[in-house]
Amino acid sequence: MNQPFKIYLYDTETDGIGSGSLSSASIQAQLEQAAGRDVEVHISSAGGSAFDAIAIYDLLKKYPGKVTTCIDALAASAASVVAMAGQEIIMSKYALLMIHKPMVGSGGNADELLKDVQMLNVVQSRLAEIYTTKTGLDEVTINSLINAVTWMTADQALDLGFIDRIEEYTPAVTNSAIISQLTNTAPAVYQRCINKILTKKQNPNMNIQNKDLIDKTATVLDKLMNFFKKVVNKATITDKGVLHHSGELDEDTEVYQDEDMTTPAVDDSYTTSDGKQLVVSGGKVQKIAPCEVDDDDDDVPTDRMKGLSSKEIKNKVSEIRAKLHAQNSLLLEARAALETANARLKQTREEVKNEIKSTYTPEGSRRSNKAQGEHTPFFAPQTSLAQNAVKQAVREAK
Repeated sequence: MNQPFKIYLYDTETDGIGSGSLSSASIQAQLEQAAGRDVEVHISSAGGSAFDAIAIYDLLKKYPGKVTTCIDALAASAASVVAMAGQEIIMSKYALLMIHKPMVGSGGNADELLKDVQMLNVVQSRLAEIYTTKTGLDEVTINSLINAVTWMTADQALDLGFIDRIEEYTPAVTNSAIISQLTNTAPAVYQRCINKILTKKQNPNMNIQNKDLIDKTATVLDKLMNFFKKVVNKATITDKGVLHHSGELDEDTEVYQDEDMTTPAVDDSYTTSDGKQLVVSGGKVQKIAPCEVDDDDDDVPTDRMKGLSSKEIKNKVSEIRAKLHAQNSLLLEARAALETANARLKQTREEVKNEIKSTYTPEGSRRSNKAQGEHTPFFAPQTSLAQNAVKQAVREAK
């Protein structure tokens, strides 16, 4: 299979979109050299000439082979127009995409300036049509995003339809022993099941150097583990803490102190909230029986519990103790949830905004002083119309 022909639109010290190797003439020459092969256009540019960007967009759209545009770091201003030309648009998870109103540096009398305004409005309408064609958003929404000088992360660009896919980065896999490492810390009850699945006798092809297979297997194992914990694992409240186990609690059932079921329960006698007594030894339930106590227990206040034997009183005390332990566990969970909620409520508006916004601030461009005048460069429309349009666009994108 032939490798795609790669074109790089990377800014240099002197060149941006429209000059040097980033001009429409240079792109045309490179496309002629590609001669119909699939093309990858890699972009890292702060922008430049809107007219050259439209010309490059047109060249890429007319190219007979498949065109994939890759936003490697930044596709801002005119560069964002070029990015829209790809049949598939891929954006690095760390890259940024920016769209804004076209600009021109000119001088002259009022009539000449008015002509510039009319020309800029026409150019913006063409740019808006390019963005609309790609995203499927309506014209009002697109123009609101343009007017607001909108900076987008990869996730935001994907939600709004400006790109098709986010490029992820994963470390190289050296050998398939990683699969075994993922299962070494699993509870014994699960390791027995997993070992049957991974045994070489049943699956001799498991030991293969295949990154995708390992990643998918790890994901499946994680889902299996979570499923087992939610569905199979159970917890029994006792007077001495919670006992965790899989399936019903019977004799010979393995019981653990922790939810992950890695630490066996301590050898002791436990009383459940329904009055049963469990004898645990070696991490297993050895005996299940109704609570039994000695009739000669001097600590039982029989003089205050008329009509009940010492044995019955002791059973009741054990049951109540187990129930109180269960209620205390629920209260601790509720308190933790309330503390978390209270902490969230105490957050200031600025703290909440900082959790979801980027700290990226564009540096001044050599080809434009526009960036120096953008006090809120992140994805933050200022007018109510723009804000409402962005909210509607995000809702529709979902």
